[in-house]
Amino acid sequence: MTAVQTTDTEFANSKVDDHAKQGFWKVVFVMVGFTFFSPSMLAGGTLGLGLGGTEFFLAIALGNLFLAIYTGLLAHIAQKTALGLDLLAQHVFGKTGSYLPSALISITQMGWFGVGVAMFALPVADMLPQNLLGFSNVILLVIVIGAAMTFTAAMGVKALAFFGGLAVPLIAILGTYSNWLSVEKVGSFSQVFSTPSTRLSMVAAVSIVIANFVSGGTATPNFARFARTNRTAVSATVLAFFVGNCIMFIFGAVGAAAYGKADIFDVLILQGLAVPAILTLGLNIWSTNNNALYTTGLGFSHITGLGVRLTTIIAGTIGTVFAVVLYDNFIGYLSLLGGMIPPVGAVLVMHYFLHKSQYSLSHEQILGINWPALLAVVAGITGGLTMNFGIVPLNSLLTAALSYLLLDFIFARAGWKMNIASSVEAAH
Repeated sequence: MTAVQTTDTEFANSKVDDHAKQGFWKVVFVMVGFTFFSPSMLAGGTLGLGLGGTEFFLAIALGNLFLAIYTGLLAHIAQKTALGLDLLAQHVFGKTGSYLPSALISITQMGWFGVGVAMFALPVADMLPQNLLGFSNVILLVIVIGAAMTFTAAMGVKALAFFGGLAVPLIAILGTYSNWLSVEKVGSFSQVFSTPSTRLSMVAAVSIVIANFVSGGTATPNFARFARTNRTAVSATVLAFFVGNCIMFIFGAVGAAAYGKADIFDVLILQGLAVPAILTLGLNIWSTNNNALYTTGLGFSHITGLGVRLTTIIAGTIGTVFAVVLYDNFIGYLSLLGGMIPPVGAVLVMHYFLHKSQYSLSHEQILGINWPALLAVVAGITGGLTMNFGIVPLNSLLTAALSYLLLDFIFARAGWKMNIASSVEAAH
């Protein structure tokens, strides 16, 4: 047992020790480095092409306010318990039941990793001589970039803070300068969103904003658990998911509206910033991909029992193989995530505030499956994917939360055990 604990440097199977806790700035760099993600600028570009100025700012404010509240609650729980997402899921869904949310989050984060690899590789490939070294530029770069990102993600949470510290200021400088050039091109900021080239409804826009990071947001406990204080965990998370995410959407939208290109790489190339774009956005993508793949490695380790580094390498390989396919289906992928992921976080939050005493249970005291929680997630996913009205992520989250409240009450009244805690309490 001692040998296992000494190799669990990422606390995949235990609470985070006090000596590993981090102060405000290190947590901020990890969290903001996570949300400073180039695909957020791509999603912002989609909004910039389809909305007027007032609609755009309202959409990103509403969507990111939801994300800030959602992730802030998860950060609070993670810091109070010192547990990552997968260990929290054990208390909520049971030892076997936790495999479902772990798989959902891990697979989607692996998909985001693939999107990031392709988003970096594709524009760089266009700038190189054709068939470099006898291979397609795209294939060669996807393999090289995917392998390099996988290697650094396998180094653990210290690498996340390092890359975040580099990426955050650089993308802030580049994005600000690019937006200044975009405003100069159209004459004034008031002219940027004056003539949307397509029409996007407010409901669709808010859904895109939420779905853009609801999967990553659900993985917040994996990073917030390292915060030294609850105030640090919550404030760093809210700063990242509201302020940081809004900034990334603005960076993408302004350039898209001015140049008619949703992809930030295309905009930067038109602005004569190809080399800074490759260096800065490449580092930016690298930073967030480290976080995404780190979450995937933790989840797959929880499911398989294999070491975190091994599962991270396996997940990185799979994400790299499917990188271009995921990139080509980006918006459809966001819509799918919007319905599948929020129920996991909704049930986790509801369970914690209803059953706080159960988080002191040992691993041996937790049942295999907590049916109310698991069925609520299934109900939430079904609701989110089948309702033809409203905002998909909100539909799925509210359906899961209400289903869990009802099922938790029914099971308790029927005398069925939520987990072994009920029999422990009865014995006393």
